[in-house]
Amino acid sequence: MSPQTPITVAALYHFARLPDPDARQGPLLELCRAQGLCGTLLLAPEGVNGTIAGPRAGILVVLDHIRAWPGFAGLDWKESGADAPPFARMKVRLKAEIVTMGQPDMDPATTTGHYVAPRDWNALIAAPDVAVIDTRNDYEVQIGTFQGAIDPGTRSFRDFPAWWQENAHRFEGKRIAMFCTGGIRCEKSTNYLISQGVDQVYHLQGGILKYLEEVPEADSAWQGDCFVFDQRVSLTHGLAPGRHGLCHACRRPLAPEDRARPEYEEGVSCHRCAEEYGPEDRARFRERQRQISRNA
Repeated sequence: MSPQTPITVAALYHFARLPDPDARQGPLLELCRAQGLCGTLLLAPEGVNGTIAGPRAGILVVLDHIRAWPGFAGLDWKESGADAPPFARMKVRLKAEIVTMGQPDMDPATTTGHYVAPRDWNALIAAPDVAVIDTRNDYEVQIGTFQGAIDPGTRSFRDFPAWWQENAHRFEGKRIAMFCTGGIRCEKSTNYLISQGVDQVYHLQGGILKYLEEVPEADSAWQGDCFVFDQRVSLTHGLAPGRHGLCHACRRPLAPEDRARPEYEEGVSCHRCAEEYGPEDRARFRERQRQISRNA
């Protein structure tokens, strides 16, 4: 891809029965590569999820291809841009779930919470009878979230059901409003809460990314940056690039001031993971960083 070529980034997901994901994998990967795209798409019996980047025309070809699958005509996507390719290559992977919650009986294709448009979100979360829950991982929440949102402190989405079981009593008599980056985790988490007998469940349609795209900063209840799972690392209002980089040891976001901390060593450690790896891991990380620097 030429550096002068405009790069479109498409975040997409769709829950629908996909009985033959293995048969779809090869043709989808071949089509993405033929269109000059990079990124990752996940296929599972419950649907498709992922982010791809490249020429906009190529992305539209791939979206049309997926929409032609039975049950996928309603596939939607969120568009943003990038100055450089945010992924190194194109992958299509087979998974048991397109977003892992570890709850095999969940079926967001049948029931989810009430969708709330970004323009209506501020009014909902300001209501005194509403509890706002951030369903993302702890390191995502640390760099940005909505005012007054509850952070479950989960290391992965798989931990959310256990957190809810331990904390459900805190929310008796409350309406529940949930949000995540693009909407997919809320499709599952609201479906899960409904299965647990919670009937007043809402979620932000299109996720944080749609909110940052549509709601002016002057009217926004969002504070900080939004972590994204590609080389852009974070975005802010108007989907402009955020201020964060990435620790290439633990894959967590780092603000500029974090890279000035004594625990930070490029490619080797940051203050969040300094105690998580042993000497052998650090030696391996240093060798990897040495090779990256030599080839840069």
